[in-house]
Amino acid sequence: MMSEVVEQARREIAFCESVLAKGGLNVLTETLRDADGVTVWTHYPQGDVFDPETGAQWFYHSHAVDEPEAAIEHGHFHCFVRPEGADGPIHHLIAIGVDAYGRLVRLFTVNQWVVDDDWLDAEPTIGLLDRFDVHMSRPSYLVNRWLTGVIAAHEGEIVALIRERDVRLAEHDTDVRQDRAVEVISELRLR
Repeated sequence: MMSEVVEQARREIAFCESVLAKGGLNVLTETLRDADGVTVWTHYPQGDVFDPETGAQWFYHSHAVDEPEAAIEHGHFHCFVRPEGADGPIHHLIAIGVDAYGRLVRLFTVNQWVVDDDWLDAEPTIGLLDRFDVHMSRPSYLVNRWLTGVIAAHEGEIVALIRERDVRLAEHDTDVRQDRAVEVISELRLR
């Protein structure tokens, strides 16, 4: 039986998508609505989104169209938690890939060099998942709630991906967290 938390998160995802769709929008178009154009690697919104109450933070960016993932994925949301506030350490939780229509396509973990976060091993990272709860009106309350819902609805899969990340990194003889040849560590395709 599906837990009430997962069920509620799925309802929230569907609600956010439904409200956006009424205006001909989706989470991607809503995220990029104030952008004059989309430049690869640029963070949207500028300055990222940070909830000072929970420490949750996120940004969206896309990659060059000639990269292998571009045919499936427009870009992705990088989700973090800063448990000690805006000036404290930042910990990457998960990346949420979406297609050009804002539909969820994959969840994945990245190597430390990709986001230059303050590294935490799997179990402390997993302990921060519940802290990702963004209640901010800007840049879009619906996108903030959608991201919060995706993490809650897929918490079990995200936990498995974070644990897999550490297992795969441990398979190397040396510390590979700064090895630029190793970018995506674990992923789950959802579409």
